[in-house]
Amino acid sequence: MKRLFDVIRAIGGLIVFAPPMAAIAAGILLTDGRPVLFHQTRLGRGRRPFTILKFRSMRDGQVTAIGRALRSTGLDELPQLVNVLGRSLSAVGPRPLAEADVRRLGWTVPACDFRWSVPPGLTGLAQVVGARSARHALLLDRCYIVRQNLRLDVRLIAWSFAINVLGKRQVRRLI
Repeated sequence: MKRLFDVIRAIGGLIVFAPPMAAIAAGILLTDGRPVLFHQTRLGRGRRPFTILKFRSMRDGQVTAIGRALRSTGLDELPQLVNVLGRSLSAVGPRPLAEADVRRLGWTVPACDFRWSVPPGLTGLAQVVGARSARHALLLDRCYIVRQNLRLDVRLIAWSFAINVLGKRQVRRLI
């Protein structure tokens, strides 16, 4: 059932966000050139690697002007709707991390395996709430995995949409 809702959400998101995505791509292309998209390997369910898509927000190690705006609203992550259709991501779940980040955080131990028992998400409880530390993020991921249900997913997607429109700072003050 969750997969059906993921597909519906991803298709709906691609339709709703098609005009902003085209404008963002044009903005990156005109102000900073190619490439428009950034590809990075992340770990998914069962710690299997997959390639995530994002709008490019950096050049030569520096955040670009358009990148700053994209990051503050989370709009840099809109291309990940394609990842949801491709099954490497769910609409809601723990944040997908690069293998180097998993090692840096110390999440390679068996006590953290629960995190890879579900597909990672385009959005999730830790992303919406704004985890204050790695330990807090892990706790929020565990909470989501234990309590996941359609109602919670819909609420997290609604909050994520609000973040896209209003920005992380403004929305997190309301949560």
